[in-house]
Amino acid sequence: MEAKVTWTNGLRFVAESASGHQVVMDGNRGETGPSPMEMVLMSAGTCSAIDVVSILEKGRYEITGCEVRLTSTRREEAPRLFTHINLHFIVTGRALTEKAVERAVTLSAEKYCSVALMLGNAVEITHSHEVLAA
Repeated sequence: MEAKVTWTNGLRFVAESASGHQVVMDGNRGETGPSPMEMVLMSAGTCSAIDVVSILEKGRYEITGCEVRLTSTRREEAPRLFTHINLHFIVTGRALTEKAVERAVTLSAEKYCSVALMLGNAVEITHSHEVLAA
């Protein structure tokens, strides 16, 4: 995997993936785009959500929505590393069971989500979920 990051001005950068997609990132408290740490947090949520939706769909559940609300804490001093991240899944579907969602979240956390597993070596990561009927 490769990527390129190009400085534009101030502390604003454009990151481009090998697949040609671009993201603007900003080191000035996110004035013109997400900060790199916000991108890390969002990446963990997206990676896990992909797993959860995929696992549930493979289990033939009808998913109508999946949202991950991420909360985090960071060190006050530099480097301002994450110390804790919680991923709270809100999954909506028809005939969706608590057990199925819990299993999907657990599989993502323990086996499939590359981003969260990588971060888990340095950060306490917790998961929670709720199931809503469609």
